[in-house]
Amino acid sequence: MMELRSQHLFTMTALVDPGHRLGETPLGRRRIVTVTGGQFEGERLSGQLLPGGGDWLLERADGVSVLDVRLTLQTDDGALIYMTYRGLRHGPPEVLARLAKGEAVDPGSYYFRASPVFETADDRYGWLNRIVCVAVGERPPEGPRYTVYEIL
Repeated sequence: MMELRSQHLFTMTALVDPGHRLGETPLGRRRIVTVTGGQFEGERLSGQLLPGGGDWLLERADGVSVLDVRLTLQTDDGALIYMTYRGLRHGPPEVLARLAKGEAVDPGSYYFRASPVFETADDRYGWLNRIVCVAVGERPPEGPRYTVYEIL
């Protein structure tokens, strides 16, 4: 059996607004959050998150938050990259309550993972269209932060 290997692609911090709470829908509590900016930095690509992306977050009855995120990245050299990811965040109720209040919480005390996919027309970054990634997230008070790894 082959061992799974990865390498750091970039670390990303998003700035988000408080969002809109739709309330209890048939699927769970829906909240829509707009990304207002942010940055990403890695060895092969760095830049900023353009305003206008968002997260169509669903808080399920079992306490799991399902992320559905769409972003536009702009590299320092001007390339535009569409990034989408689905992910899960869950943990003990007391830890999630502290996160909801905007408190700093040890990221090891809850589960926060996502699977980013990229799309770009820029040939310099065409390799992003052909890779699989996994992101490990954390939720500090200033906004979500992800460490994104390329699976080799």
